[in-house]
Amino acid sequence: MNEKYSALFTPWKIGNVEIKNRIVQPSMGGTSLFGWLEPCHFDKEAAYHILNRAQNNVGLVLPGMQCVRDTMGGRWLYQNKKMFKDLAEWLPEFHKTGSKLFVQLSAGMGRSMAINDIMVKMLQNKAFGAVGKPFLNVDYITASASATPNRWYPECKSRPLTVEEIHEMVDAFAKTAKLLQEAGVDGVEIHAVHEGYLLDQFTIANMNYRTDEYGGSFENRYRFAVEIVQAIKAVCGKDFPVALRYSVVSKTKGFGQGAVPGEEFVEFGRDMAESEKAIKYLEDAGYDMFDCDNGTYDAWYWAHPPVYMPENCNLSEVEHIKNFTTKPVVCAGKMDPAKAAEEIAAGRLDAVGIARQNLVDPEWVNKILEDRVEDIKPCINCHNACFSFNKSAGTPNMQPMDDSLHLARCALTPSTMQHNKYKIVPTRKPKKVAIIGGGIGGMECALVLKQRGHTPVIFEKTGELGGLYITASAMSFKEADKALLRWYERELKKNDIEVRFHMEINAPATLRREFDEIIVCTGSHPKTLPVKGFNKTINFTQLLLNQVDAGDRIVFFGGGQSSCEAAYEMVLQGKHPIIVEYANDLIATPGTCLANASFLREMLAFKKVPVYLNSTITEIGDGFVMVKQKDGTEIRIECDSVVNGIGFVPAPIAADDHKVYRVGTCEKWGNLRNVIWGAWDVCMHI
Repeated sequence: MNEKYSALFTPWKIGNVEIKNRIVQPSMGGTSLFGWLEPCHFDKEAAYHILNRAQNNVGLVLPGMQCVRDTMGGRWLYQNKKMFKDLAEWLPEFHKTGSKLFVQLSAGMGRSMAINDIMVKMLQNKAFGAVGKPFLNVDYITASASATPNRWYPECKSRPLTVEEIHEMVDAFAKTAKLLQEAGVDGVEIHAVHEGYLLDQFTIANMNYRTDEYGGSFENRYRFAVEIVQAIKAVCGKDFPVALRYSVVSKTKGFGQGAVPGEEFVEFGRDMAESEKAIKYLEDAGYDMFDCDNGTYDAWYWAHPPVYMPENCNLSEVEHIKNFTTKPVVCAGKMDPAKAAEEIAAGRLDAVGIARQNLVDPEWVNKILEDRVEDIKPCINCHNACFSFNKSAGTPNMQPMDDSLHLARCALTPSTMQHNKYKIVPTRKPKKVAIIGGGIGGMECALVLKQRGHTPVIFEKTGELGGLYITASAMSFKEADKALLRWYERELKKNDIEVRFHMEINAPATLRREFDEIIVCTGSHPKTLPVKGFNKTINFTQLLLNQVDAGDRIVFFGGGQSSCEAAYEMVLQGKHPIIVEYANDLIATPGTCLANASFLREMLAFKKVPVYLNSTITEIGDGFVMVKQKDGTEIRIECDSVVNGIGFVPAPIAADDHKVYRVGTCEKWGNLRNVIWGAWDVCMHI
């Protein structure tokens, strides 16, 4: 092991519980040990994931949050004793690893509850809501400290929780924690004075207008969180550890408004002065550890940092708050393990929370221990599969239902939380397989086939691997994406997979004498539109790989994620992008996480990038575009170049050949998850 990581592998304590190393897997939605969709049950898929990460040397594992009252059906967790019996039977196997398990218990989401179209109707139509109430009580699960706008659909307001409901919940925390303690769990974490969840909504003055004992003064606003830890300690004893998920500062300007890095603003939520007071107050109440980050659902990119956020983005605030408590402090948020080790060694931090890397590569901790850091498959902070909630102006959560029900999966590693569906099964009939195209899809196919015992050969028309992902990773904030390409190239070499460069295959049938099977992974190409002068546009590859001189004023025809990312890169280069988008918002499509989308929308606004919504380009001329706006008026915008950002269409070869397999965007346009999971879907059946 490289000595710079050594501080990560020293023991520490939460109360009297010793943790073998400083690596924490924070709670992630989708990894809950107690399933919630069907009647409460012990979730074997989550248990497999959690045990596997412990076997791979994560020191402290926190499964996904458990609402003390089930989201679906309204059942109290403590009422189903069978779940706790199953947990008790499983825990000895977990503890053989030497790791520790804290279960995260939640008061719920309040105004942050991600509501979709159906849930909006249930809130707005009381009769419809009453019909669905036995299965999904939307009125209850969206209830907050006060009547505040829902994050996902502000037209719907949360109702205030009653005092009786608060008391019921405090009692449920204590009863559930006691059952967990009796099952053998090492501790619990309370969710959360963090990220704008329900408990956090009580603490934030601008979200809590109550006039009873749970609102008004500082002490009243923090009373809910204090009563929970006191109730747990009363039944479990003072030595049973109770941690708190805690956001140091809110980084929030208002409802639905985050503060981007570098922005000066007036804090709408918890500021540092209050946080310094609050963490000591919460310590005195009985909390034994603070699991920290920043942000709220209104500033989601701090709590769930996308690729555009800087590394270690929450570290400075977390290290500052450590000065105001004697309890251990953990920092999460795009943390670099080497930087974390440095801060731990210096005494500025107690442990590091690293969540999504555990979804990508289950062996990453052991690879550090074995001095194989270059073999770690990197997390690219894409949120394509682990957290793809999104909304745009005027819409509630647009996340597909399957994703809503199955979080914590991974775009890069399909077996994560799906280990029975996506697992390597050796073939009984080894075949030689031609793969046409050396992008991500082609490389993934080759690796899966090789592991199964086949002999894959990649045909790549250029002199390098990566395909369109070379362009996608070219931006300055996409170092992890570049690292992913390097990881693929190393894995191909380690597995001795043949690559034939400068081989363009237009007729797959010509390969049939040499190969048993053929997979086409030829990707996609930009769409075109019948707009006057459209042939003057440049594409993303020409722009981002500097194949043309795009000039200073660059118009993006289309405001999807690719255009917004490229526009942000142009801002970072000191150029002046302009975006023209037909829809009423940027990135107005499902599949992109709101943390990613809201960062780009708000950062582009902060950088004063002109954005024309509900508009379209009607003509592209030499040095200008004509833009038709929603009211029918046309304006002329001077520019140096126009980027085609209207999307991509599949670019298959031999489209009518039913004897070949097709993988990735040559079959159907999608994101990286579609490409990689699609590779497995095909290659597991060859």
